[in-house]
Amino acid sequence: MFLLRPLTAQLLTSTPLFPADTGTVTIVVDCSKGNQGLFNYASTSDVYVHTGVITSNSTSQTDWRYVKFSQNFNQPNPALAATYLGNNKYSFTIPGIRAYYGVPAGETILRVAILFRSGDGSKVQRNSDGSDMYVRVYDNSSLAARFVLPPYQPKYTPVPETINKVVGDTLNVSYASNKTALLRLYFNGSQVDSAASATSLSYTLHVTTPGTQQVIAVADDGTTTHFDTLSFFVSGAVNIAPIPAGMKEGINYPPGDTTAVLVLYAPHKNKVLVVGDFNGWTQQTNYLMNRTPDSNYYWITIQGLTPGTEYAYQYVVDDSLTVADYNTEKVLDKNVDPGIPAGTYPGLKAFPSQATGSLASVLQTARPAYTWQVNNFQRPDKKTLVIYELLVRDFTSAGSWKALQDTLGYLKHLGVNAVEVMPFNNFEGGSSWGYNPNFYFAPDKVYGTETALKQFIDACHQQGMAVIMDMVLNHSFGSSPMVQLYFDNAGGVPALNNPWFNQYPTHAYNVGYQFNHESVATRTFTQRVISYWLNNYHIDGYRFDLAKGFTQKRTCDATGNNCNVGAWGNYDSSRVAIWDTIYNQLQAISPGSYCILEMFADNSEEMVEASHGMMLWGNLNDNFAQATMGYSSASPSGNTWDLSGGVYTNLGWSQPGRVVYQESHDEERLMYKNEQYGNSSGAYNVKTTATGLQRNGMAAAFWAMLPGPKMIWEFGELGFDYSINRCSDGTINNNCRTDAKPPGWSWLADSSRLKLHNVYAAMLKLRTLYPQLAVPSSFNTNLTGAVKTLTALSDSLGVVMIGNFDVISGSGTLTFPSAGTWYNYFTGEPYSATGAAQSFSLDPGDYRVFVNKNLSGNVPTATSDVSYSRNPFSIRVYPNPVEGGNSTVEYQLPEYGKTYVSVLNLVGQSLATVELGAQPAGKYNLALDQLHLNVSALAGGYYVLRIVSKQQSSQAPFLIGRR
Repeated sequence: MFLLRPLTAQLLTSTPLFPADTGTVTIVVDCSKGNQGLFNYASTSDVYVHTGVITSNSTSQTDWRYVKFSQNFNQPNPALAATYLGNNKYSFTIPGIRAYYGVPAGETILRVAILFRSGDGSKVQRNSDGSDMYVRVYDNSSLAARFVLPPYQPKYTPVPETINKVVGDTLNVSYASNKTALLRLYFNGSQVDSAASATSLSYTLHVTTPGTQQVIAVADDGTTTHFDTLSFFVSGAVNIAPIPAGMKEGINYPPGDTTAVLVLYAPHKNKVLVVGDFNGWTQQTNYLMNRTPDSNYYWITIQGLTPGTEYAYQYVVDDSLTVADYNTEKVLDKNVDPGIPAGTYPGLKAFPSQATGSLASVLQTARPAYTWQVNNFQRPDKKTLVIYELLVRDFTSAGSWKALQDTLGYLKHLGVNAVEVMPFNNFEGGSSWGYNPNFYFAPDKVYGTETALKQFIDACHQQGMAVIMDMVLNHSFGSSPMVQLYFDNAGGVPALNNPWFNQYPTHAYNVGYQFNHESVATRTFTQRVISYWLNNYHIDGYRFDLAKGFTQKRTCDATGNNCNVGAWGNYDSSRVAIWDTIYNQLQAISPGSYCILEMFADNSEEMVEASHGMMLWGNLNDNFAQATMGYSSASPSGNTWDLSGGVYTNLGWSQPGRVVYQESHDEERLMYKNEQYGNSSGAYNVKTTATGLQRNGMAAAFWAMLPGPKMIWEFGELGFDYSINRCSDGTINNNCRTDAKPPGWSWLADSSRLKLHNVYAAMLKLRTLYPQLAVPSSFNTNLTGAVKTLTALSDSLGVVMIGNFDVISGSGTLTFPSAGTWYNYFTGEPYSATGAAQSFSLDPGDYRVFVNKNLSGNVPTATSDVSYSRNPFSIRVYPNPVEGGNSTVEYQLPEYGKTYVSVLNLVGQSLATVELGAQPAGKYNLALDQLHLNVSALAGGYYVLRIVSKQQSSQAPFLIGRR
């Protein structure tokens, strides 16, 4: 007689054990198992099922058919209400499977698919890995049999729950059949029990030796023989031994190139095994890791490795959890890797089919060494930094390190001396801003190889540009092994004994799971992370995301709710101490490395951090947006067009540590605001693109002369006007904030945008030629009203500026620091200064920049306006990027005229020009090499193709790629 009682120990049970498609089945779920999505759910009457079937017509194992009522998953449906049985168990009865779901005759029902959920769908009971639950539907005309114990996970193909046994333990096994049969049970090759003419068999196995244990059950009714096999691993005793001398936490490669030593920090764990390519992905006793005497670390020496070969591996922890090594320097991702182009990451190792889950770590002895071309890079003084923030995914169409490297000439010409790259350590998903990290020592492969990343950094240094890594250490996301190793599945939060993470966040803006930066484990980990990228990839510093979150001072309740945002921003001495520790570590590892904080805390705290040597993000987006849009009134956030907050001395700071920016990745773009919400007066309208671009140039001129470090968000210098919330289909939605945005390179062919670019380049050139202007000896401003003025004096140059940010004409006065001849910086036109107050009448959006030297020869000039004739006038090159001289130049003339085609670099220098003679209107083609241009001799990067005919011009950018 088979007893029903043991079935209640499983996540999902069915009565009968072998339901048929015409019969009734009652399904019971135990919410203390699986993902515990409804464990201890208080509203026991608010539980419903979501159910359908998998049939012979389903296209996959997840293709649910005949979903009952096709109900809204987020609304309760009384007809689908589950019955609470007590003790975290619920039941649901299906009266006649085929009739209940309405499955036509002839379509075979393979599985009932079912989930239990709260009424609003916010809590869902699933398998432990988040997958759907299934009950197999049987054809009871033939013999079927199955294990009943040990418990199985109700996946489409059931798998046993974790069996955690040691030598001397017992294991209860139950086997059942739908027909009377001879049932036999084998354990490790020997028959241990049998039952004739039976439908169930139960036996208690005794584990006597370590290693792989195998249980085979056989049902034989004289016509059909059915086999089921169950295997589990029993480890031996854990060896206690210290970590070998010279080995450190992480992956170590001793001399000889055939050995790796893995060291894992895993306190409170009982045992850890390694499985991977080197042992056939099987649990073996000789791959049980040693434990250190303090029980904090596990380590193992893996021998017999082939030099240069990549080996994937994972850790099996306490027989219940399989994770990748969080110390890995390369992550294999089953879901993301297939979408990475071979040109971006050639020869990418395939995800091993035997691995558990979707993430695996990689080790490799004798890895190819990279030879750095620049070993003694002199970092720009932090006061003079002009930082260009970019997202690798969106800055070029290829979204790779190789393509990004080809743009460095453009950035250099713009006046950039530091590139700040949004997070590029491994993150969840294949398309992201990167603020959802899961591994901290592995570059994300979506941008390219480790070598390509090093080549990019090396090339930046060759151009005199520093590289700043955007680092996320406020939090990590759920696929991180560090989160998974110590996780409370029932609560959906890190476990109390997690050595790195808070169980609940301390502040309002947390995402993912928050690091506890007062934990010794987190402090050690943080130091390892910052040291790794500085030493191994030669980066020059970090911008730390959500730096205000590095605190254990709780401004939320005990469960991370009911937060006080204002209190979070108050001066926090514990946070100051945490950042002092990290900054001092940075300087000890790499003196002079940059530490930039996204803090946005009380000024009294930021002032202290700046005085200690750190830099802090200075967000003037709202202020500059109000100024470029032409509004004197406060924005919804309360900010006005007052730009005086960009001057560090106005804040009481002694050090120019504020990185002032008009835009970052996190704010709406100025040009989008201009075009959508710009002010107007009469015919003057900021919503007009050309007007908005001109006003952005005025804003850029003032921004560039504010003292201290500066930052530009990608393509701001070209008037990027795609909303931050632009979706891939061109619509605007807040949910599309992190969606990919089109790169702005085509705007180089727009003369109005190129003029804006050249204003940026010209103003930043002043900072390059006269670095003392970053912290001038004398600095005076009036940045509060419509007409703004700025005076900056250094030992070598004086700059005086005035601009009208109103949408009506205005006037203002300038007092030049000295009488004599000054020069309009952009035109070179001399101006006679008296040394007393002098009045200027300014049209809306008009501005002047004066210098006390004639620098007109050093100023980048804008191209002539493009003529917008009725007939098309265009030029392009294809294919683009250009890989050789065999690309084609295609151009169209609107009317008869003498025609010239030129290739220019981004400085405006002509590299090649061909006179094509007088040509009638029409479309023409010529080979790129007909321009007598040696493409192979040009550096990779962007260039401009220009056509001139009848005093009209058109131009188009093209990229010379380098493999």
